[in-house]
Amino acid sequence: MKLFRSRRFDASPRHRQIYSAYEIAYSVIDLLAAVLFIVGSVLFLDDATVKAGTWLFIIGSVFFAGRPAVRLARELHLAGLGDEGQHDTTEPGTASNRAGS
Repeated sequence: MKLFRSRRFDASPRHRQIYSAYEIAYSVIDLLAAVLFIVGSVLFLDDATVKAGTWLFIIGSVFFAGRPAVRLARELHLAGLGDEGQHDTTEPGTASNRAGS
């Protein structure tokens, strides 16, 4: 199983759907980490709020560590689907998924 293949996300509609969901999660994590670092930086300017700022830096760092974890999870998920889009992506009960079709 080869991971991080550049066109795996485009193998089927299901691959594209999964890829998009992981990209949203990745972007949310990225944004939260950045916001935590910005707020932490502002809190670091006043001696009374340095401790809170430090905690925001730590939490932001955990979010930044989550970025590669989301990317790896996405690649494992896509690799598990296969490369050729052979999996049935039709909804149950549709014409192409009924017995005898």
